[in-house]
Amino acid sequence: MDTTMNSNIAANIRTQRLASLIPMLSQMIPDHAILSEPEQLKAYECDAFTTMRQMPLLTVLPDTIEQVQHVMRCCHALDIPVVARGAGTGLTAGSMPVENGVLLGMNKFDKIHDIDLHNRSAWIDPGVRNQAVSDATAPYNLYFAPDPSSQLACSVGGNVAENAGGVHCLKYGLTVHNILELDVITIEGERITIGGQALDAAGYDLLALMTGSEGLLGIIVGIRVKLLAKPASARVLLAAFATIEDAGNAIAEIIGAGIIPAGLEMIDQKGIQAIEALMHAGYPVNAAAVVICELDGSVKEVEDELNSVLTILHRLNASDIQISTNEAESKRIWAARKAAFPALACLAPDNYVMDGTIPRRALAQVWTKINLLADEYQLLVVNVFHAGDGNMHPSILFDSSDEDQHKRATELGTRILELCVQVGGTISGEHGIGLEKINQMCLQFTNNEISQFHALKSAFDSKALLNPGKQIPTLARCTEFHSMHIHNGEMPFPHLERF
Repeated sequence: MDTTMNSNIAANIRTQRLASLIPMLSQMIPDHAILSEPEQLKAYECDAFTTMRQMPLLTVLPDTIEQVQHVMRCCHALDIPVVARGAGTGLTAGSMPVENGVLLGMNKFDKIHDIDLHNRSAWIDPGVRNQAVSDATAPYNLYFAPDPSSQLACSVGGNVAENAGGVHCLKYGLTVHNILELDVITIEGERITIGGQALDAAGYDLLALMTGSEGLLGIIVGIRVKLLAKPASARVLLAAFATIEDAGNAIAEIIGAGIIPAGLEMIDQKGIQAIEALMHAGYPVNAAAVVICELDGSVKEVEDELNSVLTILHRLNASDIQISTNEAESKRIWAARKAAFPALACLAPDNYVMDGTIPRRALAQVWTKINLLADEYQLLVVNVFHAGDGNMHPSILFDSSDEDQHKRATELGTRILELCVQVGGTISGEHGIGLEKINQMCLQFTNNEISQFHALKSAFDSKALLNPGKQIPTLARCTEFHSMHIHNGEMPFPHLERF
């Protein structure tokens, strides 16, 4: 079938769906909240993973739960796919529209409805910005623990969809550990409550199931988040190392000593230099790597752990050790770390951010291998790790307008994810799967496991209309992937030690 015929068929499907859908939607949705012009839809064709794009059939911007229910009922009746979108800061094409489907924008749901001081929780809309929760609860000496680098812009609903983390997830957990209750709209338009106000709920743990489901199971319209009391004391250390091995060993020894820092990060020299050029935060630009460690708790607890960490750092040849003495100094160190990805934008037009997780003991080995792969593909890779929990974010810098660079960057990303699996890790720590990593799901899971994922999806969405084609590959796709990437039954890096 030639391209012209395909285009004509797609245009006919689009015309038919618009003719059926718009009159139905207009029964409850105002005309200004239904976007159909190409120049309007262009703004919704991708998330922060900009190398994959697709225009939606329509973008609908509801502002009430009843309107969300109406959209779902209309789309279910007409068998039209629906993709939910929050702030659009996702990094795996998870909220990229599907062809001839509806893009459901949830950014108007931006209210904090209730702060329950007695139970240390808040009931919020999914479009509330992550940082806004902590800002609103700060007068009560409370905060929301998950803090992804995009927390100034990302929405909590998106955090739930991807199970986001941040630099403090080592001690305080991912989003799944910091929510109590979800209000969800099913594909049929039914409103259900998952979880509850108490710390535990009866029955299956559907709250954990929904968290990280990437919009495949339902549309989140309300969230009860946990709030934590701000610790009495917090100190941040930054230490420079002359070798990657010493930095990796410092991470392992800190955790091995029974110390659980609030945050424990590693950045390589290229990352240090990019951050320092943008932020002028006093990072040691000649170091092979820096380790950032935050300790919090009671004053006595922090002082004891600080002395223990310093002993480890000195034993492993750390230099240029900086220790914050007040909140402003702590914020300076963390603000620079959270500016890592904006800093990399100064080095190349495009940044392919990876999100694998590996055992901590494999940090140095994997870091070394990534640098060798970068040389092989002739691309610059900057390594930034949530090292305490093994979640790494190698950033592949390239120019997407150069077709060859784009191809090499994609292949290199695949090799890095395969490397994570080979050493006993996973293909995602907090960014999710979306479309970016869907092939690597075939490497991470067996066909039987993937079949179970499809069965679970079908229990919530039997027509497969919610965010179709994302996160869970078809078995046919996995067969093709294995035939292309796994040869003679061997993994891509058979010589590497599995931890």
